[in-house]
Amino acid sequence: QVQLVESGGGLVQPGGSQRLSCVASGFDFRFARLNWHRQAPGKERELVAQISSTYTTNYADSVKGRFTISRDNAKNTVYLQMNNLKPEDTADYYCAMPPAIWGQGTQVTVSS
Repeated sequence: QVQLVESGGGLVQPGGSQRLSCVASGFDFRFARLNWHRQAPGKERELVAQISSTYTTNYADSVKGRFTISRDNAKNTVYLQMNNLKPEDTADYYCAMPPAIWGQGTQVTVSS
C-alpha cells in the first residue's frame, strides 16, 4: 500500500524553526519526485517545495531562503526544514508524490 505519513507540526513562535518529516512506504522512494504543499485556512493549497530523485530542488518565492527540502533515501523520508517562520506560514502541510499520492497532513501554527 502506497502511503505518506507526515509528522513534526505544532505551535512555534514567529522567528522560530520547525522540521517536518514525511515517511513513505509502498513504492521505490529512490526514484520519486516529492513535494511539500500547504493550505492555510480559507486559501487554496499551494506548492511550497519540490525535490527530484536527483536532489534538484525548487521553492515557492514566499519561502525561498527560509525553507529547505531534503531527502534521505535510506530512511524513505523527505524533510522540510522551516526557519524564520512567520504567522503567514500557518497552514496544514502535506507531503505528496505527484500526481495523486498525498499524506494526511500536519498542522503548523506560527503565533506568539
